This record gives sequence, structure tokens and C-alpha cells, in this order.
Amino acid sequence: MRSIAMAIAAVSALALPVAALSQTDATTTRAQVRAELQQLEQAGYDPGKGENPNYPADIQAAEARVSSQSGATAYGGVTSGTSASGSRAISRAATTEEMKQLYFGGD
Repeated sequence: MRSIAMAIAAVSALALPVAALSQTDATTTRAQVRAELQQLEQAGYDPGKGENPNYPADIQAAEARVSSQSGATAYGGVTSGTSASGSRAISRAATTEEMKQLYFGGD
């Protein structure tokens, strides 16, 4: 009897996160997707380019134009400018002494 109670508790504990992640009213219809694609095409995005090396920037720019035309305001979107993180870029190969400092420590 105790093992059945433990099994029921384990199954309910595992099922709870699945129920929390389910979305009931957020389904997108085919007509909505087509309408959004048509808006993006009118804003200058061409999905028929195939292997487009500028894909993320092109579609993000078109989405920004669509959202600015509709007057939508939200966080996120296309940002202008650049950012960098980490250490400075080195334009030359490291010397043997620098490699020793990197791998073995030192000043």
C-alpha cells in the first residue's frame, strides 16, 4: 500500500511541471502566419533569397519596420550599434613567454 502511495506521489510530482508549461490560448493559425509573412514582405523582407548570409539582420529589420508602422511599443527588437565582451582582441600570435604565462601562471 505504501509503494502505491509513493508511486502516485512521484507521478503527480512529475506531471505538475508539464501542466504548468501548457498553453491553451496561444495557438497561431495558418492564416495569422500568412498575414504576418505578407506584412514582412511588404516591409522589404524576401524569404525567397535562399541561402541569405544576412538572414537574421534582414528579418529583424523588417520586423522592426512592421512594428513601427503599426505603432507597437515593446521591449527588444533591433538595436543599432555594437557590443563586445570578454578580453581585448589580439591581432598577433602569442609569444612563447605569453603562452607559458597563460598555461603555467605568472606575472
